Amino acid sequence: MKVGLIGFGKTGKAVATVILQNEEFSLEWVLRRSTLLENRSVPEFLGVESEEPGLIYSTSKIKMPELLDKHPVDLIIDFSSETGIYNYYDIAGERRVKVISAVSHYGEAEQELLKKLSEKTVVFWSPNITLGVNYLLFAAKFLQKIAPWVDIEIIEEHFKEKKGVSGTAIKIAEALDLKKSVINSVRAGGIVGRHEVIFGFPSQTVRLIHESISREAFGNGVLFIAQNLASKKKGLYNFEDVLLPYFATG
Repeated sequence: MKVGLIGFGKTGKAVATVILQNEEFSLEWVLRRSTLLENRSVPEFLGVESEEPGLIYSTSKIKMPELLDKHPVDLIIDFSSETGIYNYYDIAGERRVKVISAVSHYGEAEQELLKKLSEKTVVFWSPNITLGVNYLLFAAKFLQKIAPWVDIEIIEEHFKEKKGVSGTAIKIAEALDLKKSVINSVRAGGIVGRHEVIFGFPSQTVRLIHESISREAFGNGVLFIAQNLASKKKGLYNFEDVLLPYFATG
């Protein structure tokens, strides 16, 4: 599957590394705002042995129709910002290119664009695209459904410099219809990221824990989604849509 990647920050670089190491996918190009690395090869820049082209382009020098003419792709992966969708909205729909967005937040206008784009092609959006976090979230909702009266607390731990409450922790609280006051934040040392959901039953507890080790987890999540979207028809999908069949019994 030929892939184009939008966004090349710390997470984008980690995602590119994972794609380059997977034989099922070919990284055709990377699109970013800056012109700093323009026309460089991603494999060469990251020090990864690969025959994939992975050329770096800047949005200030090339438009998406021209880029897709030069390097057609089956899938666009967006790790940029909420405005990144404006680069590919029209052309992705016109050419039926699948889209996976891992942008953490969209405004109402951008969410509406995602919905309209999904009328023409396959679109997936998840603010956190790691498989582990989404499994934790799915399992937590299952357990809460079984025991809606259970006490629930959320603990999120991150590196000392991280400001504000974790967006993932907020998403977990919202998914469980809980107030943000159940979120307990810890900031210490160089913790990458850890989320824990505690279920307090009478005489017992259940703890669901996810711990991030490296940003490559985002790349693994993207490829998992891409593989599971292969047979999907046009529409707007989220992680629950993809995970639900795996929870079916019988």
